[in-house]
Amino acid sequence: MDRPLPEPNPETAFFWEAAQKGELHILRCNACGTYVHLPRPACRNCQSTDLAPARVSGRGVVHSFTVTHFPLPGFEPPFAVALIELEEGVRLASNVVDVPPEEMAVGIPVEVTFEKVADDVTLPLFRKRTS
Repeated sequence: MDRPLPEPNPETAFFWEAAQKGELHILRCNACGTYVHLPRPACRNCQSTDLAPARVSGRGVVHSFTVTHFPLPGFEPPFAVALIELEEGVRLASNVVDVPPEEMAVGIPVEVTFEKVADDVTLPLFRKRTS
């Protein structure tokens, strides 16, 4: 079975459009500078609604992870799902594509990479950073 694909909506369209261009964008509050992820209408820090997409570095570390041994559509077990903490301080769930599940560890330095999985969907994934 094929991997399930995200379904962009008006609140997340900017994220998926940036990924198609090979960029990682996260909402940022124009009032206080806080990055906001998952996308929402107001800043969690100052409650401002003046948010705009901002390009981020795509560099971070594995903050935590779990290894799944149960088969899910589009994923061959075992596979790891990682929570990546970006340099900008936000965390997002993704996969680390070049680290086998048995070698996953908290603190692995990673960087974003992009995989086109459909004509209109490119996924931001992560790979181990060498520098």
